[in-house]
Amino acid sequence: MPTYGCAMHPEIVTRRPGACPECGLTLKVQPVRHVEFECRLPRGTFEQAREKVSAALKAEGFGVLTEIDVKDTLKKKIDVDFRRYLILGACNPTLAYRALMVDPQIGLLLPCNVVLQESPEGGVKVSVMDPRTMFTLSDNPGLLPVVHEAEQRLRRVIAALGPGQSSYSAERS
Repeated sequence: MPTYGCAMHPEIVTRRPGACPECGLTLKVQPVRHVEFECRLPRGTFEQAREKVSAALKAEGFGVLTEIDVKDTLKKKIDVDFRRYLILGACNPTLAYRALMVDPQIGLLLPCNVVLQESPEGGVKVSVMDPRTMFTLSDNPGLLPVVHEAEQRLRRVIAALGPGQSSYSAERS
C-alpha cells in the first residue's frame, strides 16, 4: 500500500491521498522506506554493545521493558543454533502516554523494537524501528507530533552509538 507525504513537512505521512494539514499542498506518493535506522558497532563484545544501546536509549528517555534472547529461545524451543540476536522492547513513557491519549489502539505497535545481532562483518548490528513506518499503520494525524519526536529521539540514539557508524536510507533499491 503506498504512502503519501508532504514535500514541505516530511513528518506528514499518511495512507490516503489528499492535502497536507499543515500547508495544504497536495500529498505525493512516497518511495518505499526502510523500516529501520541502523548502525554497526565494529568493536567490543555483544554485552558492551547491549550496555551502550541501553545508555543511549536512557539518554533519550527510553527504558527497556522487554528483552527477548532469540538465540536462546530458538535453541530451547526447536533445538537450532542461531547467531546472537536480542530484541529490546524500548519505551519512552511520556511519548507512549501522548500516543495512547490520541489513539488507544496504538498500543498494538508499542513498544519500539531495537534489535542487536551479531554482524557477519564482525561486531554488532543495531537496528531501531522507524516510528514513521509504524505510523502508516494508524493514519491518525493527531499522532504526527509524537511520531516526529520519537523519530528524532531514536535517530539520536543511533547517532550516539558512534561517529560515522550510523546509516539510514529513505528508499529501498
